[in-house]
Amino acid sequence: MRSIWNGAISFGLVSIPIKLVNATESHTISFRQIHTEDGGRIRYRKVCELEDREVTQAEIGKAYEDADGSIVPITDEDLAHLPLPTAKTIDIVAFVPADRIDPLQMENAYYLAASGAPAAKPYTLLREALKRSQKVAIAKFALRGRERLGMLRVVDDVIAMHGLLWPDEIRVPQGVAPDVDVTVRDKELDLADALMDTLGEVDIQDLHDEYREALEEVIAAKAAGEAPPEAPGPAPGGKVLDLMAALEKSVRAAKRSRGEEVEEEAAGEPAEEAEEAEEAEVRHLPRGKRAGAAAKRTTAGKPAPAAKKTAAKKTAATAKKSTSKAAQSSRSAKKTATTAKSTAKKTPAKKTASRKRTA
Repeated sequence: MRSIWNGAISFGLVSIPIKLVNATESHTISFRQIHTEDGGRIRYRKVCELEDREVTQAEIGKAYEDADGSIVPITDEDLAHLPLPTAKTIDIVAFVPADRIDPLQMENAYYLAASGAPAAKPYTLLREALKRSQKVAIAKFALRGRERLGMLRVVDDVIAMHGLLWPDEIRVPQGVAPDVDVTVRDKELDLADALMDTLGEVDIQDLHDEYREALEEVIAAKAAGEAPPEAPGPAPGGKVLDLMAALEKSVRAAKRSRGEEVEEEAAGEPAEEAEEAEEAEVRHLPRGKRAGAAAKRTTAGKPAPAAKKTAAKKTAATAKKSTSKAAQSSRSAKKTATTAKSTAKKTPAKKTASRKRTA
């Protein structure tokens, strides 16, 4: 790795020659400005406003603009004569517990590499002293034209330094907190704790920049003359009734994502059904009606058992026999009526014949 600064660590009377190396790198995808009509690059040229001409880098210097707009030129020679003891030295001024440093103060991170074999012994001494004390070193150093504050700590077998903002560069968060009185119930805190426990910890190495990966896919597709991938639609969101409901849903969702079993809600419905019902705003029937409706759906949708089929066959056979007997009885009654009618007709004829013989 290329060093960006060479100097020494001042540790009391001990001087440790070191090289400063960037500990981080940016993977952000940068864009160029172009002319949309023809794709030509848009460039910025440095122009002197008095002469109205472009100037080279060698012609450009530094200056301070005063409050009244006047310009005060500052040369590199002026800066070189500054009474700055930390111009080439990282001067350790104190050792403090790490929790004394507010993360808001942290800026860029650097690795401090021992410069040459003679620096190996004092470098190792400082590193081991930091490890055993479990403290961090607070130091001053100068970089890019100004004095800065730094924090030295051990990372693996290397001394790392974090640039720190000066205390007066941290803004007071006045007017940022909610200006209304809010009461948080113990039950809400319990659910928040449960959600924190369910989410658990994460290995930072497993996290990655999904936005950059998606952007790389878009660039690759455009370069190949293909249509860029479409973005997924927005996640369906239900109507959040209250904070407790949101916390409960969050706990259930976190458990499902970890493959854990999710208990049913207090109302007796599974968590997933409850979420769908809330999103669709569907009112469920009371438990009794719902059970009756379910029973009807079950009866209508399922075939009758074998016992019911046998009973139905027996009933049909009995009904058939009864119908047959009724028909036979009807036919017998009809025959009897016909015979009686015929007998009735014959009887008067016999009586008439008998009267004639008597006469």
